[in-house]
Amino acid sequence: MLVVGLVISALTVRVREEADAAQEREAETAELYEFTRDLAAASGIEEVMQAIITHIGQTLSREVVIFLSEGEAHKPRAASPGFSITESERAVATWAFQHDTPAGRGTDTLPESPIRCHPLKTSRGVVGILGVKPTDPTAHLTRRQRRLIESFASQAALAIERAQLAEQARHTHLLQATEELQTALLNSISHDLRTPLVSITGALSSLREDSIALDEATRRSLVDTASGEAARLNHLVGNLLDMTRVEAGAMRVAQEPCDVQDVIGSALERLEGLLKDRPVKVDLANLPLVSMDFVLMVQVLVNLLDNAIKYSAPGTPIDVCARVTNSHYEITVADRGVGIPPEDLARVFDKFYRVQRPDGVIGTGLGLAICKGIVEAHSGNIRAENRQGGGSIFTLTLPLAKGQTG
Repeated sequence: MLVVGLVISALTVRVREEADAAQEREAETAELYEFTRDLAAASGIEEVMQAIITHIGQTLSREVVIFLSEGEAHKPRAASPGFSITESERAVATWAFQHDTPAGRGTDTLPESPIRCHPLKTSRGVVGILGVKPTDPTAHLTRRQRRLIESFASQAALAIERAQLAEQARHTHLLQATEELQTALLNSISHDLRTPLVSITGALSSLREDSIALDEATRRSLVDTASGEAARLNHLVGNLLDMTRVEAGAMRVAQEPCDVQDVIGSALERLEGLLKDRPVKVDLANLPLVSMDFVLMVQVLVNLLDNAIKYSAPGTPIDVCARVTNSHYEITVADRGVGIPPEDLARVFDKFYRVQRPDGVIGTGLGLAICKGIVEAHSGNIRAENRQGGGSIFTLTLPLAKGQTG
């Protein structure tokens, strides 16, 4: 009976130990699952590091810091609130990174340090260092906690590597988009700027040639051609500079009460030469003054009218209308041109985007993008739509001050 009792007692102890070990493994698996789930939900590297710090700090009751490489140095990128890093702790992290081995508290290397550093290793190498520091100096990691922190470090390394690769992919995509934009710009301006330059050069060469006898009418025609192409070239370059100002946020809007009739009149005056064979119908009701930047809004209308001229046949009318609707001010520019394909309506305000255009139309695809930038700087919006019976309508909407009505 004594022997049987001893055997049963030994078996009971073993079963209990196995049950305790199973419970520990279950708890570790549950904690590791929650940690992995939090890492999977993080979208960027900052969110990934915050998830690591929060989860490890709560699970192990320790302060956490993450070191990432920046060139030759290893700098802390994220840490628990109030966790200050000393130079000796930085040295421990550097040693762990260089030797790819845990160092610091509880290890064989620099055990007197208050921080314990674990390399964050993946198949591509060490991506960083995970440092943990107890809030209570007398608290030491148990065997289970040491095993758990190694699992956490392995998962954290994979998550950081994933976030870094995603960031590199986004950066590569941005570089590719920038290169495509630069190519589009070069392709656009190489043709649109060369055409007026060729015309100007040809006209000036003819005027300088002494061996060619030119009558007064021909000479006048060449001068007018050179002058017109120079004005067109100046307009193209001006659009490029305006777009640069809009994108850089350097365009300052000096808003003051303005009469829209004066704004429209100034725009028509600037395009007087191009509108000489165009009937322009202006429909203005009894309208209040509107807060806007006079010069910039004239530029918007000039671009819209120039667009209507380019995309409609000579002699066809252009309608300009201004009215007040609710608490907004609307100005529309409508033509009887080729219209806009429905699939292009949402893209006509994009930089360098041009609808399939008639032969002879010159432009960089920036005019409407500049209009959008200026109108949005006025807290307004602009839209394009097709006109019944043919043509297109561009409508810009500006907010009215409180108390203003039509």
